[in-house]
Amino acid sequence: MICVKRYLGMEKARRDYQSASKIKLLDCTLRDGGYINDWNFGYHTIRNVIRQLVDSQVDYVEVGFLRNCAYDRNRTLYNNCAEMLPVLPGRRGNTMFTAMALHNKYDIDQLEPYDGRTIEAIRVTFHDYDIDEGLVFIGKAKEKGYKVFCNPINIMGYSDEQILELLHKVNRIQPYAFSIVDTFGSMMKSDLLRIYSLIEHNLDESVVIGLHLHENLALSYSLAQEFIDMKASGRRSVIDASMLGMGRVPGNLCMELIMDYMNRTQGSTYDVNPVLDGIDDYIIRLKEIEPWGYSTAYALSAKYNLHRNYAEFLLNKGRLRAKQINHILASIEEHKKTAYDEAYIEELYQQFQNHEVDDRQLRQRLQQEWRGRPLLILAPGSSIVSQKDKIHAFMEEQKPIVVSANFASGEYAQDYVFCSNAMRYSALDLSDRKYQVLVTSNLMDVCDEKDVLNYTDLCFDEKGSSDNCVIMFLKLLIKLGITKVYVAGFDGYKEETSNYATSYMASQHTKGVEANIKNNRYVADIRKQIEIVFITESLYNK
Repeated sequence: MICVKRYLGMEKARRDYQSASKIKLLDCTLRDGGYINDWNFGYHTIRNVIRQLVDSQVDYVEVGFLRNCAYDRNRTLYNNCAEMLPVLPGRRGNTMFTAMALHNKYDIDQLEPYDGRTIEAIRVTFHDYDIDEGLVFIGKAKEKGYKVFCNPINIMGYSDEQILELLHKVNRIQPYAFSIVDTFGSMMKSDLLRIYSLIEHNLDESVVIGLHLHENLALSYSLAQEFIDMKASGRRSVIDASMLGMGRVPGNLCMELIMDYMNRTQGSTYDVNPVLDGIDDYIIRLKEIEPWGYSTAYALSAKYNLHRNYAEFLLNKGRLRAKQINHILASIEEHKKTAYDEAYIEELYQQFQNHEVDDRQLRQRLQQEWRGRPLLILAPGSSIVSQKDKIHAFMEEQKPIVVSANFASGEYAQDYVFCSNAMRYSALDLSDRKYQVLVTSNLMDVCDEKDVLNYTDLCFDEKGSSDNCVIMFLKLLIKLGITKVYVAGFDGYKEETSNYATSYMASQHTKGVEANIKNNRYVADIRKQIEIVFITESLYNK
């Protein structure tokens, strides 16, 4: 009985504190940050981060996800509240604890009734296509005694009418809070003002309004300040943030920044020092796994209010100009924006690349020019620098036709440049060229070249697709009836080394081992149809 009274007393103290200030902060480092390290923070880190946040007097700490999973004390994924108890401190001050649940990834029957010993609140997320299922889940969590946050995914994807319809349903179940969740980081000041106004005037006045922002447009800090300024004086609210902004790339509002802002402008008394210590002790090293923060990929996804992976997919191709990426993203259908569909974006990419041309005359001309002479493909691997004596000796002896792949060499004289990549084409110096340029038809919107070959014919075959420039050119040679070719600079990708002859060609989008496996498979198949002689060392010469 004494123990029960003690918990009830702690709960009353927290309730009193909660009512004292209208704006609260919620830290989601251990939940949203888990997308970076697969929630594997380590037991001691989890405990210490929570204690540092409690010492900072943050109002809410989200300790992780409630999820159907194999429990591991080193990860912030839990089947029930009892599994959280070992990491929660006995001294909680005024801090309350929460966890998040996606309604279709957690069995609510595993959740114990609230007893005041672990978390006080549960945040429930759902999509626009499963609202009713999410609200049923919220009702069940409420029945178990928890404060429940209603966190609809991608509020920017809702029309005003849909928001009003959702608020009507939410008012019937009376959650503790309703959050404005800018999932794709596409929100601007005018959007926040419009959405907040709709919610403020149509949500039951007893419900807390939450705000969860992302860094796609590098606006989270300024939008949080706007939210504080526009918030109605009588409405309680809670703003999400994380230590150093840690979260699924591009990350979240920085807790240390918004704490300091609240102290300076709202009369809050957060202690920022424990958060700064926690960043130094535990968080900053996690950036080595995947550096979160603003990046162009996620700014582009925010521009069109898309799932982040669409822009990332196109950038990882490493073959498109910004104009082309924008064109493809703008063509994504409304019903495909929220849930990422890789097959769909691959199809859009290939449709964009494929500009059909009649290249029969060009093929006949090349067939006549190249037949009966040695032909050397010059790829841009670093071996054309390290083994240049061998290449020069070969060229002096054989007098081959030289075709450079996606670049023009300053070290060697080439007769042709074969280009299939918009980024590489834009880097060519065409002002005083002494070579002919052959391009594939996917470049027709970025060049004025006359010698154009069908992209699809060279990229696709019955085994799939490869838009590697050398492999596409080898396929062209087979179509032209060429039976033997020499290759230099087609090295393959190696870790922690310079892969290119010139530094400008190095790309953050290189796929490394994955590309080696795919290229090896294609080269092995192509060698059944044409003899390939490697002049320089290559991972594909097997």
